[in-house]
Amino acid sequence: MDPTSPLEQALHAARALVLADLMAGRVADADVVSLVEESVVQRRWWVEQWPEGAAYVAGLVAQDVQDALLERYGRWPLCPVCGTGDPHALDVQPELGPDPHWVCGEAGVKVAAVGSLGEAIGGAASS
Repeated sequence: MDPTSPLEQALHAARALVLADLMAGRVADADVVSLVEESVVQRRWWVEQWPEGAAYVAGLVAQDVQDALLERYGRWPLCPVCGTGDPHALDVQPELGPDPHWVCGEAGVKVAAVGSLGEAIGGAASS
């Protein structure tokens, strides 16, 4: 596969965005990075079947990693907006669409674009 194809560019961008958010939350351990790689492999097949979905792959990889982390470790990323009540995770919206954002469903606010979570939680900002 051509490493500069639009499909590969979308997959590399998705990987970088999700890794930036994991690093901002200081949860980018080797086993967690492996979850990102597993998702990218699965989403490569998905985008090969539906090339028009390349714009959606970042949000899907973020959701895949979030689901895998929930199963293995717990909620991620925790909402930085709500200071009271039970801790809860942010959601990716749109679930299937371009320009995915981390959203607090309880407060009904966009917290950060996928890849820019560091700005919202006080971690390292992505470049």
